[in-house]
Amino acid sequence: MQATRIDDPTDPRVAPYLSIRERDLAGRHGRFIAEGKVVLNVLFSSARFAPESVLVLENRLPGLAETLKKAPPDLPVYAASQDVMDAIAGFHIHRGILAVGRKLPPELPETLASALPAQALVLVLVGLANHDNVGAIFRNAAAFGVDAIFLDQACCDPLYRKAIRVSVGAALKVPFASGTDAASLADMLDKLGFAQLALSPAGAADLRDLARPERLALFLGTEGEGLPESLLSRLCTARIGMAPGFDSLNVAAASAIALHHFSRA
Repeated sequence: MQATRIDDPTDPRVAPYLSIRERDLAGRHGRFIAEGKVVLNVLFSSARFAPESVLVLENRLPGLAETLKKAPPDLPVYAASQDVMDAIAGFHIHRGILAVGRKLPPELPETLASALPAQALVLVLVGLANHDNVGAIFRNAAAFGVDAIFLDQACCDPLYRKAIRVSVGAALKVPFASGTDAASLADMLDKLGFAQLALSPAGAADLRDLARPERLALFLGTEGEGLPESLLSRLCTARIGMAPGFDSLNVAAASAIALHHFSRA
C-alpha cells in the first residue's frame, strides 16, 4: 500500500487529525481516533467499525507493512515527519500511528440485549466518567469473555481516544450500548431473565461465596460514590473481601476480580 506524504499540517486531507485534544472535547461527529499498532490491528479486523484513513510517522511505515495489508485496499494512508505530525495533532505523538474510524449508528440497549445467548455475562456501568476506568473495564471484559456492556447515560463514551487506547482496542471488540438510565437497564435485564448483582464495598455477600448463574448482569458504579442507593436496594449485592482497615479497590481492578470469578472463558 502506497503512502501519501504530507508536508503541510493544514493539508485538508489530514483535517480530521487536527488539534486532537480539543476535538476530543468538542466531539467528532460520528468518528473516533485510534492510536497505536495494536489498536490499528483491531480496527482493521472489526465488523462494527470502519477505518477512514491512517496517519503515520514516516519512519514507522516499514514496521507497519504487515498491518496495513489487512486494511481495505482503497484506504488512504498518509505519512509525515515528526515535526509535521506534531503540528497536525497539536502535541508530540510519540507512538506515531493514528487512524480515523467511523462509528456505526448506535445500537439500542434492547436490540443488543435481545441478541445475547442463553448463557451470558454482561456488565452494566453506572456513572463512570473516567476514561481510564472505562477503557480498563473494556479490556477486562474482553479478557474474560463478557458478552456485552451496557452504559447508563452518565457514563463517558468508550470510543473516546483515551478510553480506546487504555482498552488496547477492546472498546472496538466488546459489543456495547448506552444512552438510558440505570433503572431502565435493570428493568430490561430483569425481563430477559438476568440475575443482577451489584458490586459494592458494603455488599451483603462475599463474592467468593457466589456461584455463576446462567445469565448474569454485574453492575459497577463510579469511584467514591459507587452505585446509587435506589439501585442497591433492588439488587443483590456483593463485596470483595479485603484486609482490615481497607474497604475498596479501583473500579477497574474490582471488575477484573469479579469477572475472573464468574468467567467461563
